[in-house]
Amino acid sequence: MSWVADGIDAALEASVVGSFTRVGSAVRRRLDDWDLDGSLDGRVVVISGATSGLGLAAARRFAEMGATLEIIARNPDKAEAKCEELSKASGNPRIGFVEADTGDLDAMRAAAADISWRHDAVHVLIHNAGALDDERNTSPQGIEQTVASQVVGPFLLTQLLLPQLEAGSPSRVLWVSSGGMYSEPLSVADLEMPVGDYDGTIAYARAKRAQVTLSEMLAERLAADGIVVHSMHPGWADTPGVARSLPTFRKVVGPLLRTPADGADTLVWLAADDGEPLERSGQFWLDRRPRPLHRMRKTRRSDTEAERARLWAWVVEKSSAELS
Repeated sequence: MSWVADGIDAALEASVVGSFTRVGSAVRRRLDDWDLDGSLDGRVVVISGATSGLGLAAARRFAEMGATLEIIARNPDKAEAKCEELSKASGNPRIGFVEADTGDLDAMRAAAADISWRHDAVHVLIHNAGALDDERNTSPQGIEQTVASQVVGPFLLTQLLLPQLEAGSPSRVLWVSSGGMYSEPLSVADLEMPVGDYDGTIAYARAKRAQVTLSEMLAERLAADGIVVHSMHPGWADTPGVARSLPTFRKVVGPLLRTPADGADTLVWLAADDGEPLERSGQFWLDRRPRPLHRMRKTRRSDTEAERARLWAWVVEKSSAELS
């Protein structure tokens, strides 16, 4: 019965650990009878950060479903090897890559030009790239690297690919966020952490909060163009990024971590399912269900119209781009 499933899901969500670990995905898979047999033949999927972890798990599914796949990656040798691997495993020859760092705005402009030249329409654009760095770095344009690669660069790429997304309507823009965003309020003034106070975990969480907020705002602005926008978080998954950046967390949580495929399931579903993901826009998802944007009073208080307006103005200024 649906009310039983809803009750169990709510209990898992309230527990956090039960929700974010592999326990949550395993239980919900049975509760909601997850299934996805659709085809992506004839659809172009563009995804960043797909040479490892969640992005690679998602790319593998997209390749199997027949998508024309474009991977945005910094390392061309690694990207080429992964494309060959995916093509061989899936029997799908329509897999290519574009060399670009999502934090480099010039590289994003070049990537958009390349994708636009090769494809008249884009049906799914996925912003997945992003690392948690211990040390503060800056992009070629002087923007703190975490927010450059996970907020400003993706925002610019979305703007530049709008003609292709409109041509692919109903199309989708998807942001891979993190449950870590629940810990940080929306604060534009604090997005670029200064050198002396830099904390990679906090910088990452703030960028992820900004992603979710921008997803909502983009959903409102792009609805008339037939473009759906969503954000999601994968729960706690065992990825190379987690192993590198959060070794203690990985050691403690250990066997409760999700597989990359489990973490990527909702992303694949949002990209490929023509039902619920197209019926409403601007949602934040985990395990194929929309989730609240806030778990703490301090983050809810920060999420004002004025602060949202400041975020929009800030990212437009930083990216030198303005959406209609």
